[in-house]
Amino acid sequence: MIWESSYGSVSVEDICVRAGVKKGSFYYAFKSKSDLAVAAFEYHWDQKRPLLDQTFSPQLPPLERLERYLDFVIKDQLEKYKSFGKMLGCPFCSIGCELSTQDENIRVKVDQLGNRLKKYLESTVRDLKAEGLIEANDPTELAQELSSYLVGVLMQAKIENSPQHVERLKHGVMRLLNIKKVATAAA
Repeated sequence: MIWESSYGSVSVEDICVRAGVKKGSFYYAFKSKSDLAVAAFEYHWDQKRPLLDQTFSPQLPPLERLERYLDFVIKDQLEKYKSFGKMLGCPFCSIGCELSTQDENIRVKVDQLGNRLKKYLESTVRDLKAEGLIEANDPTELAQELSSYLVGVLMQAKIENSPQHVERLKHGVMRLLNIKKVATAAA
């Protein structure tokens, strides 16, 4: 619900009605809506982690890892667009941007989850460099830039409600990393 609209527009009562529980039950399980959001973030991450582990497996060539991840992001975002009629962007970043100056628990959780994803990206960037596919003096810094680009594209797509930004995501990443030719990893 929060991802579909905004944190501020969804009340505890709205959540309870959708979940079919009473407010007392909500407050028995969570001290606040913020605590629920943090728990939901962790749950969402736990659901995505097996796919991320598989996608970023070091057994795969690094370019294939990157392409698989980008294909997943593009497919996921476009499916959500078809289902909801609007671009939803990244759930972590959307709520993190809305609340980072107001709710430290949410800001910290979003930061932790972003850092987890950056570790996958950094490993891939290091391996791309090791295979001579990119030049990177500082793979950690380049992974941070890549993460910032990904977040920015998803946020811009949400702001403009435009799937075209997401459709160009792979091309933009390859340009950012200066990879001249996109391999057909799935072929």
